[in-house]
Parts: sequence; structure tokens; C-alpha cells
Amino acid sequence: MYNDCILTAKQAELSIRRIAYQILEDNSNEKRIVIAGVMSNGNHVAKSIAKVLRSISDIEVMDCQIHIDKKNPRNKIQTSIDASVYESQSVVIVDDVLHTGSTLIYTVCHFLQVPLTQCKVAVLINRNHKKFPIKADYKGISLSTSMQEHIEIVFKNDTFEGYLN
Repeated sequence: MYNDCILTAKQAELSIRRIAYQILEDNSNEKRIVIAGVMSNGNHVAKSIAKVLRSISDIEVMDCQIHIDKKNPRNKIQTSIDASVYESQSVVIVDDVLHTGSTLIYTVCHFLQVPLTQCKVAVLINRNHKKFPIKADYKGISLSTSMQEHIEIVFKNDTFEGYLN
């Protein structure tokens, strides 16, 4: 059961659209952008961002899925495309919620094993509890919560809602 709705479907849709425009603005000189989503909710957010990017621009948008063990992020990370494909490209790593930053810092480290044009991070909700030096370059909302509270993003019918439990 979900408690407080902190991000409605409409707010999420507007946030994703705004993030897509910000990504486009930061990549106006690029021919290709790699949108890499952390499985599984981060990948849903990434696909939504990519869909908007394709509708507002002619830049080639490549989808990439990131498979990371969130409980043990130092384990081997796998991506759905080979590193040679995103080498010398602009990469945006997408997750649903930035909590402590461990998932995203290890994911960024993985992508930086090859030279990139740039590497940015997008999240739907930034919780402001970082334990690692990582920031969200693009974010839907920022929310200060207690460490005991839990945020859950629910994805259904191509929409997102965020709940605080």
C-alpha cells in the first residue's frame, strides 16, 4: 500500500519532458546521444526521456540498459550495448531515484572506462542523502526525506507516480 503521493503522473510527465529539453540543450552539437537506464525503473524513465527526445529533435538517440547489482554495485556491470558503441559519445545515465549515490557512482565509473564526449546523470527524484560525490545533472524533483523513509516509483501504463512510505 502506498502512502503519500509525492510525484503525480502529470508531474512526472512534465519532469521527463523538461529533462529531455535540458539534455537536448546540453547536446545541441552532438549527432548522437546514448540514454542509458539503470534496470528496471531507471530504464523505464530512460525510455520515456528517449521518446521525448526523438519527438523534439533529429539527434540520434541510442537506448542502453544498465544491469547492476544494486545491493553489491561493485559486482560486474553489464550494458545492453558494447562499450565500443558508446565510446566518444555523449552518455546520459538515468535512474528513478538518487538516494545514497552508490548505484550511480559505480555506474559512472563503469562508463568512464572508455573515453566519452560527456557523461551526465538524470533522475526523476533526488533525495539529497548522498554518501558519494555524485550529483544529478537533470532531476525531476528534489526532496529532503529522512533516511528511514522510502520512495517508490510506480510505473504503469507508460506513466510514473512517486510515493513516500
